[in-house]
This record gives sequence, structure tokens and C-alpha cells, in this order.
Amino acid sequence: MFIELNRHLGVEPVCQALGVSASASYRRASGSRSERELEDERLLAVICQVHRANECYGQRRIWQELRRQGVEVGRDRVARLMRSAGIRGAKRRGRARGTTKADPAAQRGVDLVERRFTAEAPNRLWGADLTQLRCWQLQLYLAFVIDVYSRMIVGWQLAAHMRSDMVLDALKMAIGIRGPGANVGLVHHSDHGSQPRLKRCSQQCRSA
Repeated sequence: MFIELNRHLGVEPVCQALGVSASASYRRASGSRSERELEDERLLAVICQVHRANECYGQRRIWQELRRQGVEVGRDRVARLMRSAGIRGAKRRGRARGTTKADPAAQRGVDLVERRFTAEAPNRLWGADLTQLRCWQLQLYLAFVIDVYSRMIVGWQLAAHMRSDMVLDALKMAIGIRGPGANVGLVHHSDHGSQPRLKRCSQQCRSA
């Protein structure tokens, strides 16, 4: 509208002063649209369809999904179209919180595994760990115990904290579902995080 009102000054000088493309102004005035604009419109429709099916997807995942669907498009172009349409994925807020807090001065148990994560039968070697789960409203933590032989999760606990009780509850579940005598000759292995509390974990294993 501004360019049309000041056409007597010349389209090119006005466009240059506004920082816009003179060719785009001519096309807009004539009502014609470039092939790239039409292709952008078609591509944006596909992007919107993918985003509706996966609302948490950001630029990278939408670009990867388009590639899986056979749509050859650059990642920068996808990002530009998503910005212009106000499409966003789920954003991680805040700094990621670490789940391993090793204490260099703490007592450490003897490594009975020595990086050999294999077992000849069930209930010979259990591995334990703790991971963080990001949800919409809060952060949750999952402690689990896995049987190295069968790769089956034999114990787990979910909580909104990283206290050692959560880890011990996962261990108690694993011991409980395996039945009497199943833990004879069993090795329970975990990392050097502070949550498992070596002394309490050892007491739990011995009492079982």
C-alpha cells in the first residue's frame, strides 16, 4: 500500500529504502506468484500436517519426518517456514539436571563385574541405574534394575525426587518378584552415583 501511494517516486528507490524486493512488489501488484512461493505454500501444508500429528516435534524432527516421507527439502527451509507460520515444538525449559552425583571421598564397593556385562543364567547379574524423564508439568526420575541375562526389567520405581529410597524400592521389587532363593549368588551392579547409598544397598542385599 505504501509503495503504491509513493509510486511517483519510483518503485525501486522506495523498495530499496524499505529494504524489500522490488521484483516481489511487482509480482504482488500484478497478482502473480512465483513458483517458489507456491512450493512454499504446498510444503507448509505438509509441515502443518506433520506437526498436528506430532505436536512436540521441533524443526529437526519435522525435517527428518519429511525426509522419511520422501519430501526432499533443506532443514533451513523447514525452519524458515515454521518460523513464518509460528509453529514450534515442545521446548525444554531450564538446564538439564544430572542424575549421577559421585562423591570422590565416598566408599566404593568392589567392582565384581569388571565391564563384563554377560551372564550364563537368570539371576546371576543385575544392573541398576537411574534416569530422568521430562514431562509437561514436572521432572520425574526412574530407577530400574535389569537382569543382564534376559534383559528384563525386574524392578523399578518412579518418583519426583532422586532420593535413595526410590533406588532401594526398585531393588526391593526386583528381589520380591524373583522368589525365595533366586538371589543366591547374585551380583548387583550400579554406577558411582550418590543416590544408591552403597551402605544401604548392601544392607538390603544382605538382608534379602
